[in-house]
Amino acid sequence: MTSHTSSTPVHPSLFRRVGLSYFLIAFIARLPFAMMVVGVLTVVVAARESVALGGLTSAAVGIGTACFGPLLGAAADRRGQRIVLGLISVANAAALIGFTFVVYSPAPEPLVLLSAFAIGATAPQVSPMSRSRLVTIIAERVPAERRARTTSSTMSYESAADETVFVFGPFLVGVLATAIAPWMPLVIAAALILVFVGAFALHPTAAHVSAQRGADGHATSRVSELFRPRLMIVVVGMLGVGVFFGAMLTSLTAFMTEHGRAEEAGLLYGALGVGSAILALGVAFLPARFTLAARWLVFAGVLFGGSLMLPWVHDVGAMLIALTVMGCGIGPTLVTQFSLGAAFGPADRSATVMTMLGSAMVVGQAIGAVTAGQVADAGGAQTALVLPVAAAALVLVAGVANALRARSRRAAD
Repeated sequence: MTSHTSSTPVHPSLFRRVGLSYFLIAFIARLPFAMMVVGVLTVVVAARESVALGGLTSAAVGIGTACFGPLLGAAADRRGQRIVLGLISVANAAALIGFTFVVYSPAPEPLVLLSAFAIGATAPQVSPMSRSRLVTIIAERVPAERRARTTSSTMSYESAADETVFVFGPFLVGVLATAIAPWMPLVIAAALILVFVGAFALHPTAAHVSAQRGADGHATSRVSELFRPRLMIVVVGMLGVGVFFGAMLTSLTAFMTEHGRAEEAGLLYGALGVGSAILALGVAFLPARFTLAARWLVFAGVLFGGSLMLPWVHDVGAMLIALTVMGCGIGPTLVTQFSLGAAFGPADRSATVMTMLGSAMVVGQAIGAVTAGQVADAGGAQTALVLPVAAAALVLVAGVANALRARSRRAAD
């Protein structure tokens, strides 16, 4: 009995492998990104008194991230996360401070948009980089029989962490903007980037590289594998999630402005993530027979059902209820999409895959924000609130496409 016990290999959990410090640093390091879009929108509306310009500026941040996010992921796959994140954290902090000066100056609107683009272009991709690190460690260090469950739990935690900071980020922006000044959230975000993104870059986990990469560091898989239909469906679904976030935040800002409480938009937006974060963590405990394809359909259906309440919302209390219901669907949907991305993407390009998914969401946020801003200025908040419904429908349609593809593969097998 004793001999058998001593010969049984003991495999440390992922938590023990990376340490508590990693999760604490990675959690705080992603907070500035959650503050950027809301912070930019808030300061532009306050300084320039235009919701439309605020939406355009938020979109410029998203476009910058979309253009450069996957490139940063590819650079990290090739050169390592440490040097890429170290350089980009300094550049992004400088971009945030520069934007703060520009928006309060007499500078023309194109310069404001260019400054916002610089914020997005230099945004540290902490969430995708963290997922990439952990997926690589799981693939290389966790026994095969535990990888699926560990990956599911990890994606649940990562999505819950994202949801939590995307709740706390707007909340913090609202508190700082209301209590001190609209520009303060961006200054705080710059300080957090220098300290915690820098610490994230220097953490020992940044040294982990997929064993599937060549001796010279190059990926062995073909670039074309990044554009296979199964992964592109997930990218489209993530785009829909981003459109929902952007349209919801901007239309909610217009809604609260019409109610004379514009500065509280970030606080109310936080309600979206309460159920989202809780249920995102709960996904790890779902049975394996509840497949990823089925989860996408079910939770996207909850999101779409909750969004159908929006066109009939006329007071803050009803809006709070709608946001809470939709939050119960959005978190588990994100977990599922990232899990599918990890499963469908080539292991030696994990940072690229994760930044593709993250950038798709940011592009969607940009599209949703600018469209909702224009619609809100032209037709009011009630008209703009139709846009999150359309975005939720896109997420559900992508989920249907993924389920049909999974069914056809099972039939072929």
